[in-house]
Amino acid sequence: MDPPTMWRATTVQACGLWPFAAGSGSPMTGVPLGQHLDTGATVCGDPISWFARARYISNPSLFMLGMPGLGKSTLINRMLIGLAATGVVPLVLGDLKPDYADTVRALGGQVISIGRGVGGINVLDPGAMGAAAARIGGDAGRALDAEAQGRVLNMIAALITVVRSRPMDDHEQSVLSAALQHLRERTPANRAPLLPDLLAVLQEGPNRVRAVTLDRGDDSRYRDAVDPLHRSLLGILDGPLGSTFASATSTRIDPRAPAVCIDISRIGEADTQLTAAAMLAAWSDGLGSVAASHALADAGLAPRRWFFTVLDELWRPLRAASGIVDRIDALTRLNRSLGLGDAKITHTLKDAEALGSESDRAKARGFVERAGMVICAGLPRTEMEELGRVVGLSEREIELVSSWSSPPGWAVAGGHEEPPGRGRFLIKVGGRPGIPLRVAITDTERRLHDTNSRWTGGQQTNGAHPGAGGGNLA
Repeated sequence: MDPPTMWRATTVQACGLWPFAAGSGSPMTGVPLGQHLDTGATVCGDPISWFARARYISNPSLFMLGMPGLGKSTLINRMLIGLAATGVVPLVLGDLKPDYADTVRALGGQVISIGRGVGGINVLDPGAMGAAAARIGGDAGRALDAEAQGRVLNMIAALITVVRSRPMDDHEQSVLSAALQHLRERTPANRAPLLPDLLAVLQEGPNRVRAVTLDRGDDSRYRDAVDPLHRSLLGILDGPLGSTFASATSTRIDPRAPAVCIDISRIGEADTQLTAAAMLAAWSDGLGSVAASHALADAGLAPRRWFFTVLDELWRPLRAASGIVDRIDALTRLNRSLGLGDAKITHTLKDAEALGSESDRAKARGFVERAGMVICAGLPRTEMEELGRVVGLSEREIELVSSWSSPPGWAVAGGHEEPPGRGRFLIKVGGRPGIPLRVAITDTERRLHDTNSRWTGGQQTNGAHPGAGGGNLA
C-alpha cells in the first residue's frame, strides 16, 4: 500500500492537529540520507559527522553489506555529495563499474583511469608522501619519508602475494627491504625507481642485500635465497600485471582536487589478479596522499582537510590470495593521521568465510567489528543471523532486513516491478536499536548514477528501463 500523504507545519500553524509532542529519535547530524521507515522523520548521518560532530561513534568508519542491486553505491554517492558540500574530500579508491566516476566529475574532481593500455601506477613511487617529506624537511620530513618507504614495501609484498596466491616468507621481506634501501640511495632524487630497477639490484647482489641472505660469500647460497623473490618479480613484469605496474605512474593524484576517483572499470571482470592488484595499489596511493596532506597541515604548509575514502567491492581482493587480508589491514592501518573516514562495502559476511585460513576469516570479520557504523541492505535470514552475532541484532531487525532480500513480484502485463528492498537500509551503531530508512534520490542523482547503464537505451517497457538498478530508488 502507498504511504499516506505527509505535510509539515509549525505547531502555531497546525495547533489543532498537533495535540501531542514526541521526539522521533532520528539523528539530525550529517548528510540527509532519507526518511525513517516508521516515523517518516528525516534521517541524517555519515561516519565523519557522527564521529567529529555528534560523537555518536568512536571510529569514523562505515561497513556496508547487502545483496547486489539494492542501492548500496547509491547511498554512498549520497554521502559523497553531502560531505563534499561541507569541504570533505571524497576518495574513491578503485571504482570497478564505475559507480562513482560521474559523481566525482560533477563535483569538479579528478578521475584517474587504471588498466592495460589506459594508465598505470608505479608501486615504487612514494608519490605524494615523498613529495611532502622533501618539502617539510627536518626530523618530521625524515619520519614521513620512512613511512612512505614502508608503504612501498608493503605494496610490493601485496603484489607478490597476489601473483603467488600465498604470502611472502619473512626472510624475503628482509631481502626486499634491503634491496629497496639500496635502490633509493643510488636513484636520483628527481626520479622514482621502477620495478625493472629493483630486479637489477637483485641480479647485481650488492653487499647490503647479500648480508641479509646470510650467503657468507657463497654466490650459490645468495641465488638460492633471492631466486624465488626474483621469479615472483619477473612474474609481475612479464605476467598479467606487467603493463600496469612496470612503468611510471601515468597520472598522480592532485592534492588540491575536491574529489578523486581511481577508475579501474576497464579491467575485465574475470581478470581477478589484476583487479585485486589495481585495487590494492589504488588504496595505497590514495591513503598515502591523505597522510601527505595531514603532514603538510601539521607543518603549517597547507590547510587542514578531511577525507572520506570508499573501498567498494571488498570481496574482490579478499579472494585474490591467501594472506591478502593482512595487506589490506596494513595498508589502512599505516594511515597515521586523523581526519579520515572510510566506507568498506561488500555483499555478505560469507565473503570472509570463503577465505582460506581461519586467521584470515577472523581478521576479515574484524573489519565489521571495528566499524563505527554498520549499514545493512537486503540480506538472507541466515546471513543476518550470522551478522547478529557480530553487531547485535534483534529478532525484529533480522526479520525486517531479511524481508528486503525477497525478489520482486511477477509484473503484470510486462510492467517493471521494483524489489521490495531497493533503497531500504538499516543503520546499526553499537548496541543502539537500528534505524530503518528509505532513500529517495533526486533527478540529478539518477542521471549521475545508474549501475545498470549498459542495459539502458534499448527496448523499454511502460517507460521504465529494464533492470534499472541503483539509479531508480525513488
